[in-house]
Amino acid sequence: MKTQLLSIVSEISIQSIFEEYKGWIILVASILVLCLFFRPILQLMGVVIVPEDRIGLVTKKFVLFGADKEIPAGRIVATKGEAGFQAQTLAPGIYFWKWIWQFEITLQPFVVIPDGAIGLVMAKDGKELSQGSVLASKVQSDMFQNAESFLVNGGQKGRQAAYLTPGTYRVNSFIFDVSLAKVTQIRENMVGIVTTLDGAPLPEGQIAGKMIEGHKNFQDADAFLANGGSRGLQPHVILAGSYFLNTWFVHVEEMPMTDVPIGYVGVVVSYSGEDGEDLSGVDFRHGNIVRKGCKGVWAEPLGPGKYPLNNYILNVEFVPTTNLVLNWANARTEAHQLDKHLSTITVRSKDGFPFNLDVSQIIHIPMTEASKVIARFGNMNNLVSQVLEPTIGNYFRNSAQDSDVIAFLSTRKERQQSAREHINTVLEQYDVNGVDTLIGDIAPPESLMKTLTDRKIAEEQKITYDTQRMAQETRQNLEKQTAIADMQRQIVEADQGVQIAERVADSTVKKAEGDAASVKLNAAAEAQRTKLIADAEAQRITLTGNAEAEKILAIGKANAEAYELQVKAMGEDNFTRTKIAETLGREKVKLIPDILITGGGGSDNNGALSGLLGLRLMEELGGKKGPEKS
Repeated sequence: MKTQLLSIVSEISIQSIFEEYKGWIILVASILVLCLFFRPILQLMGVVIVPEDRIGLVTKKFVLFGADKEIPAGRIVATKGEAGFQAQTLAPGIYFWKWIWQFEITLQPFVVIPDGAIGLVMAKDGKELSQGSVLASKVQSDMFQNAESFLVNGGQKGRQAAYLTPGTYRVNSFIFDVSLAKVTQIRENMVGIVTTLDGAPLPEGQIAGKMIEGHKNFQDADAFLANGGSRGLQPHVILAGSYFLNTWFVHVEEMPMTDVPIGYVGVVVSYSGEDGEDLSGVDFRHGNIVRKGCKGVWAEPLGPGKYPLNNYILNVEFVPTTNLVLNWANARTEAHQLDKHLSTITVRSKDGFPFNLDVSQIIHIPMTEASKVIARFGNMNNLVSQVLEPTIGNYFRNSAQDSDVIAFLSTRKERQQSAREHINTVLEQYDVNGVDTLIGDIAPPESLMKTLTDRKIAEEQKITYDTQRMAQETRQNLEKQTAIADMQRQIVEADQGVQIAERVADSTVKKAEGDAASVKLNAAAEAQRTKLIADAEAQRITLTGNAEAEKILAIGKANAEAYELQVKAMGEDNFTRTKIAETLGREKVKLIPDILITGGGGSDNNGALSGLLGLRLMEELGGKKGPEKS
């Protein structure tokens, strides 16, 4: 609802406004149409319209009134209304009274300087450049957008020191031509070596100008020139980055930074600068050593690292500060390549034999002496070729001539020590420390080596034979000693046997005596034990007998009392008969025999005999039947 109300109110407002200003709106619209399609007609009426992306360059064809009708001699642009090209331009807008018969209006696009570029300006009008100058000095002109101000303030014709940075400008092309140049880029780990194309001449005897301050890395040419900058090579370098450099003013060459590796120092030799005070002292007569920034060898070398140096005016000589090994050998060269031209030393002995020897020299150059070494020799290669090579070569040649080959070989250690002392003494004069001198492989003549080898073989054979003879003598002595040792062993065994027998006999006697004592002790113990057992048994029997007697006595008394009571109860005769019957029954006594044999009616003797025979017969029968029952 609210939206609909707002829409209705807006329509009513627009309609009311249109009704109120209807005439003016139609007039403006008509003018716009005329501007687009009937611009020549408008110009006939003295109306000029400059669009928003254009400027109007004015050319006055003639002057109706005024004294200044012509441009001064040598000028091409009018600043006071003279006929000709006008310094003043028309900015975007509508202008009146610019009649087509008096003015010619040329529409020109704005000058656009894109990113990554600058605009170099060439002035077609202005004062003449001073003699020897290449660039015109900067004047106030609103970045060349006010040509009138440029000319009035003394702007000079020609290439301008000032330039246009990226942007959009209303520049009068009647007086200024603008060309594009790339922004100067210096990459990482690189430096820009600058050569200026304008300025004062270089001082006599100099190959580069002096250090100038305030020019913002050569981006302000006017400041450089105003402070007395010279044309030509500059000691000042520019580091990595982007710079607005006028290529009509400077030429920049990109090169790598100076890298002093670890284990080295960089001795700087400057070819430009003031003549500084010599710091080397009166005893050093081989060149000037000066402070930093002066011409000559700088006293303070550069330590390991990267430095933005201008290699056209400075030379950096690398001097190793670690121990440096140089080889006089055909088959070996160190990584520093200082010994690549050195070769095996050939010498001649006292007895006329030539032979070769390899030598290694270890040197050390202190950091504090590096500048003196370079001032004396110029570079490390000259130190090797001018001092080390002749010194070491001549020493060993002279040393070999005082000895024959065999003696030279046998005294190698002593000659190496002597060479170290001699060479170190020589190197100290050149501010170099000789750490050590080492003799490597020695190669005598082949014929001499064969003789020496044969001699050595003979000596070794003699030693071998002597060794073998001594071995045989040692073996004989060993066998003799072995035999003596064997006999000695038998004697020792016999002695030991006697001693053993004596010990065994003594042991037997001692054992017998021990056994007798043991038996005696055992017998005494057994007797004592038997006696104790017998006493104990006797005492047991006595106690048992006494107990049994008391028992029997008690039983007897009990039986007697029982018998007495039975007798009283049964009577004496009945009691007797009862006991006899109990006894017969307990003992199983047969009252009637199993077999009764009687006589056959004869006399008493015959009857008895018959009974005995029958009894005997029963016994026999009973004996025969016995086994069958088993």
